[in-house]
Amino acid sequence: MARPLRISYPNAFYHVTCRGNDRRVIFRDDHDRTRFLDRLRSALEIFSVRVHAYVLMSNHFHLIVETPKANLSEFMRQFNISYTGYYNRRHRRSGHLYQGRFKAVVVDKDSYLLELSRYVHLNPIRIKAKALRPDRERIREISQYRWSSLPGYLEGKRKASWITYEVVLGYVGGSRQKYAGFVHDAIREGFTTPWEDLRAQMVLGDRDFIEKLKGMKIRGSAKDQPSYRMIQSIDAEALIKQAADYFRLEEAELTKKRGRYRQQRALVMELLHRYSGLKQRMIGERFGGLDEGLVSRDRRAIREKIETEPKIRKWFQDLSRLST
Repeated sequence: MARPLRISYPNAFYHVTCRGNDRRVIFRDDHDRTRFLDRLRSALEIFSVRVHAYVLMSNHFHLIVETPKANLSEFMRQFNISYTGYYNRRHRRSGHLYQGRFKAVVVDKDSYLLELSRYVHLNPIRIKAKALRPDRERIREISQYRWSSLPGYLEGKRKASWITYEVVLGYVGGSRQKYAGFVHDAIREGFTTPWEDLRAQMVLGDRDFIEKLKGMKIRGSAKDQPSYRMIQSIDAEALIKQAADYFRLEEAELTKKRGRYRQQRALVMELLHRYSGLKQRMIGERFGGLDEGLVSRDRRAIREKIETEPKIRKWFQDLSRLST
């Protein structure tokens, strides 16, 4: 499988995640968590990177970082090697700690930074065992969770010197009280994650933001990497025509709201969302007036089938190549 590209430019914002190898824990106790944060602070200073939010879970972590020097890969390489070395020494083990390379999504801060920070901070209570607890209990638990940047967002006296709070708080008038309300509202009322708007697995931003990315420095070879085609803005109608020809269908059959070819339709909707820049509402309109929620549901189902069913995976790979 092609490795994801790294879009790199000065002052870029990223959502970064790493998971434990085979989903195993990467923090066995609070001593590990403390040493992890020590190494994170050190790497931030060395590479002049800013952290706007973070959360540590048992087998993974989330960071929202900004790279004034366009050096995300160098920063993460040094930081991950440092913590892996510590962890292996302490726990008398060897080999990889993380599952592959870190994942990084470049973020349009004006459209998504506030929402993304809330998503990161709510991770500790999103797990099934806690999702059904009373709202008041979950609010109390999330406010007291130690291994997150949220405490410093809720109370000035709990802020850490190495975390940059001002940018996110700027979207709520600089008010910690308003940010607390923003987080608590999500617990009481529920909220959608920002990932429905993810483009080509590497960009969280609208069409205007994608246009700005054109011409930016891209880390790694772009050859044969489907993600690169997002930057090239694939024509939606051309992709639909290619898909109809591939499946030997009329375009009307493929895009029919209640047709026989639901899996084929879902696959094309997923490709359109990844590579054409169309949002789900617009995709639904093109496919007979499908509700945005149905588009999201069908895309989610077909992504699972791409992973588990060889036939669907071959369709996806073939159509990805045809779209270049």
